[in-house]
Amino acid sequence: MQQRKLGKSDIAVAPLAFGGNVFGWSIDEKTSFSILDKFVESGLNLIDTADVYSRWVPGNQGGESETIIGKWLAQSGRRDKVVIATKVGKDMGEGRVGLKKDYILRAVEDSLRRLQTDYIDLYQSHDDDKSTPFEETLDAYGTLVRQGKVRIIGASNYDAKRLAEAREAGERLGLPLYQTLQPEYSLIERASFEKELEPYCLKHGVGVIGFYSLASGFLSGKYRTEADLGKSAARGGRVKGYLNERGLKILAALDAVAQRVDSTQASVALAWLIARPSVTAPIASATSLQQLDALVKATQLTLSAEDIALLDQASAY
Repeated sequence: MQQRKLGKSDIAVAPLAFGGNVFGWSIDEKTSFSILDKFVESGLNLIDTADVYSRWVPGNQGGESETIIGKWLAQSGRRDKVVIATKVGKDMGEGRVGLKKDYILRAVEDSLRRLQTDYIDLYQSHDDDKSTPFEETLDAYGTLVRQGKVRIIGASNYDAKRLAEAREAGERLGLPLYQTLQPEYSLIERASFEKELEPYCLKHGVGVIGFYSLASGFLSGKYRTEADLGKSAARGGRVKGYLNERGLKILAALDAVAQRVDSTQASVALAWLIARPSVTAPIASATSLQQLDALVKATQLTLSAEDIALLDQASAY
């Protein structure tokens, strides 16, 4: 399996990350364990989660995803086989939110306990907290790096201006720099990343691990009419916005390429991202071993220049 570095760090990952938001939400512990086993056996190693996953589920409090991953790590003994990425900053209730130093130092202990590990490979600011100076947030991360509890840091949902300001603050004070960015990026959601963030990341060597890589399942091809939206109560509303002329044009291009390379639309959509020079590893989830197989096959798929051009043209904005 091809390996890529996370930003300018020495951490190497396979070119696709597993999105752990489904653990404790769409799939139970037993299914999660089987998927994680197969994920690692397939040569993949980057698992992305967050402390807040999956707080939105009735009865959950947050931390469910990290807890399941931690139990799997303890049972499987595979901590040295995986790169664990988690996040801090989204609202966990009871005032637990944001990127102030004292909160980060408390929150990381909760994540480490749930994950049953001594260190987090990639610790990410889940949202840009404009009420907290970059210097304070990065100082907290610096403390954690010195303590060996965090290896590198990343940012999620930052725009290019704020990402640049965070880098300037870190360089000025000798504090850790964000090595990765987690933006929304897919064939159907291109503009917000490509216009400003992509040039910035390429210039500064920031690794990109984008989310919603399959646009909530739309790019798998299973949603083609409004009647199909009922296939997922959780995603139907979001996918509805893609059922327009451009969205259907993208699906047609995916159909054509998938047929030409004897693969699935989901694998092709992910392979397009993997082929993008700015992308380190797109994040995608699976709720079954069959779905996971499509993710793995994306890493084995080499699209031709003609295939990429067709997808580029269909998804142009």
